[in-house]
Amino acid sequence: MGRVLIRWLISALALLAAAWLVPGIRVDGNAWVAYAGMAVILGLVNAVIRPLLKLLTCPLILLTLGLFVLVVNAVTLLIAARIAAVVGIGFYVDGFLPAFLGALIVSIVTVILSAVVRDRE
Repeated sequence: MGRVLIRWLISALALLAAAWLVPGIRVDGNAWVAYAGMAVILGLVNAVIRPLLKLLTCPLILLTLGLFVLVVNAVTLLIAARIAAVVGIGFYVDGFLPAFLGALIVSIVTVILSAVVRDRE
């Protein structure tokens, strides 16, 4: 249970960094509730939809030597933001380019924070 909470906190902090750095990503209302809720939604989308997207785009991923995964990550973030908007969580992504940059930042921050947490264990 502790690992799940740590991963959830890391995702929320990565989303905070993305919203702070990318102009097309914005949060309305209670920011911490939005980041926490979006971290949960993004985790569920990554668990359910992302594997299907990677399977469907496998030829493109192989053709681009894995770089197309960045596009899959952007689409995943965009889907999660749309779900968050429908649910009423105030996390918005204004288009594909902000989603692409945001997914890139979320990936980088998640890798760095996961490495820091892993080193402490």
